[in-house]
Amino acid sequence: MKKKTSGTTRTTLKAALARARELGIEHLVVASTSGRTAMELARLLPHDIAAVCVTHHAGFREFSKNELPESVENKLAEHGIPVLRTTHLFAGVERAARLKFGGLGPAETIAFTYRTLGEGTKVAVEIAAMALDAGLIPYGKDVIAIAGTGSGADSAIVIHPAHSRQFFDTRVREIICKPTNW
Repeated sequence: MKKKTSGTTRTTLKAALARARELGIEHLVVASTSGRTAMELARLLPHDIAAVCVTHHAGFREFSKNELPESVENKLAEHGIPVLRTTHLFAGVERAARLKFGGLGPAETIAFTYRTLGEGTKVAVEIAAMALDAGLIPYGKDVIAIAGTGSGADSAIVIHPAHSRQFFDTRVREIICKPTNW
């Protein structure tokens, strides 16, 4: 059962920012579909920490439609937060094959394995690799990735992401927070 977690967003963001300060981490990656979580982060974000917003690709819910409104994307840009809209690392063509023909491939098996730690944790791992592949975070550095279950943010991790072609070099260094009711 998917839980709505929008009530935990501010607490999760504050915990992630505090841990970034403690560890000297300069880059955050945040999942945001509607833009609410990313805008909340923009309000809290100090000037010496960079952030990237990763959202659903066009057509994720409705053919050729973007879920993140252009007006929100423009506001995020004003805060210096770029938006990455691309196919999910653990989905893409493999999900299309599963939906059409059945079965489960390696990428979705990996996704289901990460989900044992929670949906937000799975998404956090995924968006860190996606942002690295897009060149929006630096290679070879730890970052903090923030995501959630349903809506809002409830999970934050310290991660050393690898590019998707070397995904198994990814290291989750620390779980800052995740829901206990997962």
